[in-house]
Amino acid sequence: MLDKRIVRVKVTGEFACFTRPDLKVERMTYPCITPSAARGILDSILWKPEFRWYVRCILVLKPVKFYAVKRNEINSKQGRQPIIIEDKRAQRNSIVLKDVAYIIEASIYQDKQDGRNKPEKYIGRKGKGIDAENDGMFIRRVKKGQCWRRPYLGTREFAAEFMEPDGTEKPIPETIPIGSMLFDIFYDENNTPTPVFFYNVAVKNGVLNCELPENDKMMQSAHIRPPIDSETSAQIYEFNQAEEKESLND
Repeated sequence: MLDKRIVRVKVTGEFACFTRPDLKVERMTYPCITPSAARGILDSILWKPEFRWYVRCILVLKPVKFYAVKRNEINSKQGRQPIIIEDKRAQRNSIVLKDVAYIIEASIYQDKQDGRNKPEKYIGRKGKGIDAENDGMFIRRVKKGQCWRRPYLGTREFAAEFMEPDGTEKPIPETIPIGSMLFDIFYDENNTPTPVFFYNVAVKNGVLNCELPENDKMMQSAHIRPPIDSETSAQIYEFNQAEEKESLND
């Protein structure tokens, strides 16, 4: 069930790289943040096993600026054996974005609701003020700069700053054709990953619309998550309760 209420968070960074998967060796970024990267930022701020983030749209706040860098990368993935960097190091060129800012608009999707896990617990009550009593967990965490892990813009070395929009932000008055774009990674009931693309993509007047059939499909993705009545969920719930109490006392 998709909740109608929308939360907004502003994300900025000095650099960003949302790598196009069709270019294998040299990294080439998309001209704006992808829906999967936006969802990753929201999960970094607030993740709960009982809901998923439904990204509605992304507002591009600054003109697109590409920047060429050369970086040291590694030719192999980390496994059980340690990597000798001197043997695996490779210098590769990357085309990244410089000086980016976005507003992510999203809602909560839940397979089922109960009295303990209503959407307003996480995003606040519609029509109420912005005082802490009526703010949901997500808004409180954004205001305090709290996150489970530091969010990043495509690659981990490009850290992201997040904050509440001040209401004066406006998307750039530009249309940016993209073509095909990676939407997200879909997991079936066997947890087999499959990339999901959407086509004829364009940022229109500074806005990337994400309310598409691909997004509805992603809400059925079988990401591994424990059953609500399992011992693991009970431990996660206790941890979240302690974290929420500490957040309110700060």
